[in-house]
Amino acid sequence: MSQPRLAPRSFFGVEDYLDDDNSRPYTYKKEKKSKNPDKHVSFKQRTVAYMEPFTLDVFISKRFVSASLTHRVTSKQVAVAGTNSKDIKAVLKSRSDIPACLAVGRILSERAREADVYTASYTPRERDKFEGKIRAVVQSLIDNGIDVKVYLD
Repeated sequence: MSQPRLAPRSFFGVEDYLDDDNSRPYTYKKEKKSKNPDKHVSFKQRTVAYMEPFTLDVFISKRFVSASLTHRVTSKQVAVAGTNSKDIKAVLKSRSDIPACLAVGRILSERAREADVYTASYTPRERDKFEGKIRAVVQSLIDNGIDVKVYLD
């Protein structure tokens, strides 16, 4: 059995093996490489979403669609609408298609106006794309009088 050959350099008495392609000693952390190093995000771009007091949260599963407006500082839900509530269940044919999303947006906008909320911000989660059902909920809110600012990365 052959023993692995040692590299000519050592770091505090710890030998590195030749098959290790690490050019730096093992104690240093590797640098994280950003996906787009040329893209610089300014302080204003990073913080402008937090200047809006109300946030929109949309959750879509295979069976239900729900959306809520939350006050960012107090974390209180100001208005909530979902397809699993009694008043929407009876009207809808399906609880998870695009007409259901439009209905959730319409009812959420009515409840938000009752609570004197006319603006909100929406930042999609990392796994969510701003298309289809999520876009239908946001567009329905905009069409019914709630100014929603969408912040895409």
